[in-house]
Amino acid sequence: MLLSLDTGASALEQYQEDINVIANNIANVNTVAFKSSSVNFADTLSETLGSTAAGTTQIGTGVTTASILNDFSTPGGLTSTGVESNLAVDGNGFFVVKDPTSGSSFVTQDGTFTVDQNGYLVTSNGMQVQGATGSIQISNTSDPTATVSGYSIGTDGTVTVQFSDNTTTSAGQIMLQNFTDPDQLTKMGDNLYSLTAAAGALAAPAAPGSAGLGTIQSGYLEMSNVDLTTQLTDLITAQQAYSANSKVITTSDDILQTLINMKQG
Repeated sequence: MLLSLDTGASALEQYQEDINVIANNIANVNTVAFKSSSVNFADTLSETLGSTAAGTTQIGTGVTTASILNDFSTPGGLTSTGVESNLAVDGNGFFVVKDPTSGSSFVTQDGTFTVDQNGYLVTSNGMQVQGATGSIQISNTSDPTATVSGYSIGTDGTVTVQFSDNTTTSAGQIMLQNFTDPDQLTKMGDNLYSLTAAAGALAAPAAPGSAGLGTIQSGYLEMSNVDLTTQLTDLITAQQAYSANSKVITTSDDILQTLINMKQG
């Protein structure tokens, strides 16, 4: 079989993956805190034909996907929502959230938080936002006549609760987590990432604005960092590459058919 058939086939497979990644980026252009992905290619092991005084003679055997990386270096733009519980990280860092049922912890940059019926600050799927001493809970004082009249969240993550009797109390401080290699985080769906050792968590979660972490902006959300112009350009490039490699397979097939006809003749 002609080597070009395998080479062309490998390219079709990899460019299909590339198109899949681009399609997912475009699909998430309006997903809060979504980070676009890109495919990095690498050539496969070459076939050595021999050696000469000028060097080794080799023919490449195709292409493979070396990695698919998320672009955490480019933040999405911050947009105002006017909702106090909506939070955005202006700079580095991830919110730490915990599943109250399983106790499993995750990280996210999606700050579409609300206050549930028990007063906990939670994600859209019920994960509780973590602070310095556990889950952040906005609750009443010990005075049964005093009810929560409002709350505010500072740039350092401090949650201050106001009551109907004009008193205030701290409901804790939201912590942020940073990583040496966030690309090693595993996507779990619902804008969540699992905590993996390979990502290199930087010690314990720390207060916003410290240890190289960004600050928290209340009433804002970080939007997707997908650049539609770039994605559409990449899509055209990938489609043209796919088409060109399809031509390689068609040409190789024509050559094989010619050889078969010659043998039969």
